[in-house]
Amino acid sequence: MIAIATEWGHALAAFLFAALVAWQATLPQGNFRRLMLTLACAATALWCGVAAVAGPASVVAEVAMNVADLGWLAFMLALQAPGREDRRRALILGLYGVLALVLLTGIALQMLPVVFSGSPRIQQGILLSSLTLRLTTATGALVLVHNLFTAASAEARWGIGTPMFALAVMWSFDLNLAAVSYLMDQWPVELFAVRGFVLALLAPLLVTVSRFTDVGPVRPSRSARFQTLPLIAVGAYLALMVLLSKVLHLTGNLYLLGDITVALGFSSLALLLFPSTRMRTRLKRTLARHLFQHRYDYRVEWRRFTDTLGRPSEGAVPLTERMVQAIADIPESPGGLLLLTADDGGLDIFARRGWTMAEAPPQRAGSKVLADYLQQSGDIIELDPVRLGEASIPADTVPEWMMAEERAWAIVPLLHFDRLVGAVLLEQPEVSRRLDWEDHDLLRVAGRQVASYLAEARGQEALSDARRFDEFNRRFAFIMHDIKNLVSQLSLLARNAERHADNPAFRADMIATLQSSVGKMNDLLARLSQHHRSRPEQPKRHALRPLVERIVSQKAGHHPVMIEGRSDVTAMVDPGRLEQALGHLVQNAIDASGADSPVEVRIAQRGREATIDIVDKGCGMSAEFVRSRLFHAFSSTKEGGFGIGTFEARSLVAAMNGRVEVSSCEGEGSRFSIILPIAPALGRPTMQAAQ
Repeated sequence: MIAIATEWGHALAAFLFAALVAWQATLPQGNFRRLMLTLACAATALWCGVAAVAGPASVVAEVAMNVADLGWLAFMLALQAPGREDRRRALILGLYGVLALVLLTGIALQMLPVVFSGSPRIQQGILLSSLTLRLTTATGALVLVHNLFTAASAEARWGIGTPMFALAVMWSFDLNLAAVSYLMDQWPVELFAVRGFVLALLAPLLVTVSRFTDVGPVRPSRSARFQTLPLIAVGAYLALMVLLSKVLHLTGNLYLLGDITVALGFSSLALLLFPSTRMRTRLKRTLARHLFQHRYDYRVEWRRFTDTLGRPSEGAVPLTERMVQAIADIPESPGGLLLLTADDGGLDIFARRGWTMAEAPPQRAGSKVLADYLQQSGDIIELDPVRLGEASIPADTVPEWMMAEERAWAIVPLLHFDRLVGAVLLEQPEVSRRLDWEDHDLLRVAGRQVASYLAEARGQEALSDARRFDEFNRRFAFIMHDIKNLVSQLSLLARNAERHADNPAFRADMIATLQSSVGKMNDLLARLSQHHRSRPEQPKRHALRPLVERIVSQKAGHHPVMIEGRSDVTAMVDPGRLEQALGHLVQNAIDASGADSPVEVRIAQRGREATIDIVDKGCGMSAEFVRSRLFHAFSSTKEGGFGIGTFEARSLVAAMNGRVEVSSCEGEGSRFSIILPIAPALGRPTMQAAQ
């Protein structure tokens, strides 16, 4: 019965692997990884076919099994991405080479029983040597499977997960088979019978890898490194197998059934738990807590932190995203948000890394209350205790959207010389836990380091702006030189007119000179914007409609501009500043619009705020430009523009205790909203004022 099961099991596996080879032959060729997969499947089909005909313990079957293992090792090597020859890669390639040498030695060893067929003692020694090589091969192959899977990036794991599971089952079974054979001093025919059906079940799992062979090689993740944990686990497993086998031998004839049960049980447990990120994380933390004095290897952590910030690799993400990554990698958080302090003291979202939220968080991520608390305390706010009411911080410190977002884990302040420049909101790790004193200390130091990078980046940006202002001033010096020349020319003309006004030829020359001067001055005016600042005044009560109409009347002659909305809205403004800010924004809207696309100016009142919306249907702006460059001097989407208008408009509105908000979409247009405090009602509030 066992012989029949062995024969049919291996025959079925041979048929399925042969079918897989035939299917591979129908796919487009020219892919080296697909070729390696096809050859490995063909070698496995040959091995199973030989085992079904000649027996799994025959010499030819053992040789075919070694050839099949060589094929699968070659396929795994083909999946490795080419890269620099560092020590880790050299170690992996060295292990591939050692296993290939072990398999070739095993093939040569299988030939010796033919030479020494008359010596049972020598044949027994050859059997034990062969089993030792099988144990070595299975152990090394499992280590390589584990390394290939854990070193792969998250994008690559979806493609190789199922095939690596199939190979892990195959070599785990070989490990158990060799271990039981070594302990029994003979081949366990029962396990041979089971192996054929196991291989038949694994063949369909290898179909999924065919899709992955069409994409690029497996790129290692940033944190990937060769780990010795699989070696320790396999060694402990073999030791436990020896111990349990000796115990089971004492039970009599049931020891073989016990061997099989224990072998399959431990294999299944290992295959279920070790590929799990959650399990590896828990195991890593348990070992760190019980075997080491500190949770972190500070030298390794600090080197990784500084490399992430200061040594970007080819195609690296922007510095702001690397800041989030550098802090998130410390407590093994998958990502987070970078919040920077705004002009009014609040916290705005500036960048994100590895955190995809179902609903976009508000641009104003944190209030001034949260920013003040982080600056004064310098503490890291862990959000789970706040949600449970266990934290000793004021209830209104953390915004509601953070409390409602379950993946929000902790807020790390970024302090530079005790001044808050921002914060990093970390995402919950896959295995949630409470932060301990080591986490707080290391994250606090890392936050200060990131803050220094931010301060340096802002300093470089300010220096660049100062240089461009200097260039701008030099251009004004050239313009002043041209104006001086015009003034000198006109002054000379005026003096000569006193003596030669009656000369017709002089009058003709004077007219030509005046026309030339007017043309030059018009050119200067066209090149200049009004950058003068009217005398500052305290905001006072003023109706908005007349101010808007005055600006529109100046622009309507060149482009259609329409006014909509209420005429009774009053606000606390400086009329000169508001006119100048409106002039900049309306002109920008005109410049962005087509000739037949009117600009709309809408006046409204929302609660205790008055709004003036300038709406165009022009080219629009990207969200990245609006967030990071729009309100910076010298940033403009217009060809040849200096980007001063929007920068100055926001400054003028801010001086009146107002703000400018923007919504824009590329190809659809933009909306600039000037938001001002409304004027207090005179006397008793009327129904209209209440609205």
